[in-house]
Amino acid sequence: MSDLLSVSDLRITFKSGQESTEAVKGINFKIQEGKTVAIVGESGSGKSVSCLALARLLPPPSVCGVSGDINFQGKEVLKMDRAELRKLRGRGIAYIFQEPSASLNPVFTVGYQIAEAIKLHASNKNDPRGRGVELLEMVGIRDAAKRYDAYPHEMSGGMQQRVMIAMALACEPKLLIADEPTTALDVTIQAQIIELLKSLRERLGMTILLITHNFGIVKGFADEVMVMYRGQIVERGPVDTVISDPQHPYTKALIGCIPRLGVKQRRLVTIDTAMLEAAENAAPQEQNG
Repeated sequence: MSDLLSVSDLRITFKSGQESTEAVKGINFKIQEGKTVAIVGESGSGKSVSCLALARLLPPPSVCGVSGDINFQGKEVLKMDRAELRKLRGRGIAYIFQEPSASLNPVFTVGYQIAEAIKLHASNKNDPRGRGVELLEMVGIRDAAKRYDAYPHEMSGGMQQRVMIAMALACEPKLLIADEPTTALDVTIQAQIIELLKSLRERLGMTILLITHNFGIVKGFADEVMVMYRGQIVERGPVDTVISDPQHPYTKALIGCIPRLGVKQRRLVTIDTAMLEAAENAAPQEQNG
């Protein structure tokens, strides 16, 4: 199976006046076509900015410096011109973000916004309304033809997230990046969205990169997992192997936060900062299996 995406020595630095902060510190990873990979870590670990860099969606170089190699389908992303980037964004890489209410435009119907994605990126543009209704049905929205003409505020958070998934699928992407797609939803709807992504992956053969802070939704969904801490990938490997036998203390602490039926804990596992600082300069852990 060939590599759809290959990232080498990716570094991201944010600049403010004379000061600069390195948010991502030379990470390396590959994603094979048809695989589902999860990046797990707490807020501020560098997950989202790393994934935004894949389609060059970060602020301009005067504010945010990006270096390294990002190779997507054999092409170097950091060297692409504007025309190539327009093709990459949507048709190559599409995103689902964690706040659908902030991503959808409140003054346009959801159908209009899906149709715009179809016109810009889809290979079949002859019937945008028909395709839009089909996509809404695909993501499990009832009365899709009626909902096509609805405004975002007329929908629940879970339905809005389904619309965002429909918009991403309208672009027919090679890689779908789901950035904390269930964070703003209640537990029941979270499970529904994850099941929807699983069924779409199986039906369409999609490659998915999932960004999350929650190890609980990774098992049974992703093939591989990468754990990020302070801008570095500190552990990676097959999901079952990493969860059953974590090597890095940060990974162990994250897994220890997963609630378990029948197990009472008075408080969450404390992340031992001293242990993490001692392990921070060690080489990233890679597990095979």
